[in-house]
Amino acid sequence: MTPAAQAEAQRFARTHGGAVLAADVGGTYARVGVVRYGAGVPAVSGYRKYRCADYPTLTAIFEDFLGGQDRTEVTRGAIACAGYVLDDGVINANLPWPVSLKQIRADLGLADLRVVNDFTAIAFATAHVTERDVTPVAVAAEPIAGPVLVVGPGTGLGAAVRIPGTRSSVILSTEAGQAALTASTALEIDVLSLLLAERAHVPTEQILSGPGLANLYAGLGRLRGIRTAERSPPEIADAALAGADSLARETLQTFCGWLGSVVGNLVMLYGAQGGVYLAGGILPQIREFLLRSDFVARFRDKGAMRPMLERVPVNLIEHGQLGVLGAAGWFLENQAPPG
Repeated sequence: MTPAAQAEAQRFARTHGGAVLAADVGGTYARVGVVRYGAGVPAVSGYRKYRCADYPTLTAIFEDFLGGQDRTEVTRGAIACAGYVLDDGVINANLPWPVSLKQIRADLGLADLRVVNDFTAIAFATAHVTERDVTPVAVAAEPIAGPVLVVGPGTGLGAAVRIPGTRSSVILSTEAGQAALTASTALEIDVLSLLLAERAHVPTEQILSGPGLANLYAGLGRLRGIRTAERSPPEIADAALAGADSLARETLQTFCGWLGSVVGNLVMLYGAQGGVYLAGGILPQIREFLLRSDFVARFRDKGAMRPMLERVPVNLIEHGQLGVLGAAGWFLENQAPPG
């Protein structure tokens, strides 16, 4: 946390009891906790993980969570939410219900409730990540100081960039998952051609996401002349890891290589020489496979720019409470001055 945020946390603790209702809401799961700042140091309490589809609204999730909390001390909140933040709500086709800050604020009786892109919150929190929190994917002997990219294939493909500053960081939100998918191998071109026959624009997350893994499995099946049953992303991953399905294994290998190539492109696009964090989604489930895959080779295979990519470390980070902490930290850094 920056000095400015620490000072704000201390003021917040004195004024509001130091409690922030913080949530990290994705297309599949919502993670909720109360973050307290007794002395400017964040601590999460009451942390719970909800399956979004099991609840009719986001308000219903908050109501269930707050049922076990002292509601008199929770008057402020922040939501880190997948999608594009626009005015009072969030644009996201993957959420099971609309998100309206005005409605949630009124339903819960909160004095202040704000929303931030989920990967913006995660990028904010990565400033506090230690070596104990990560699994190295690509090791760089001489990393360069600079912007840090956070990217993760979950229900969609999220990405944000943290640009370190003297007093605070600037977080650049992106819609990298909605950018057009690029292909670099003959097989990827064949898969992309199948998708382009069905739609004019193929977003990157059509392949590089949890649901995208299922799309890739079906596409490779069509190319190989194999009739495939509908399978969930975790089922495809489990079959590949168990060696029980050669198509599933090819799917996962193609997925990891393609992801490495696209992440390398994002590093060059945003000048993210400070490193990459792969966050959340299906990656923790396939961690060992990812480490043995073509991810690093494809990440660095950028022609004349290879020496630059070789100096960019890539780490896998468990999602956990990171989004919740990031949402609360972002909230404090963006507090209006006391009136």
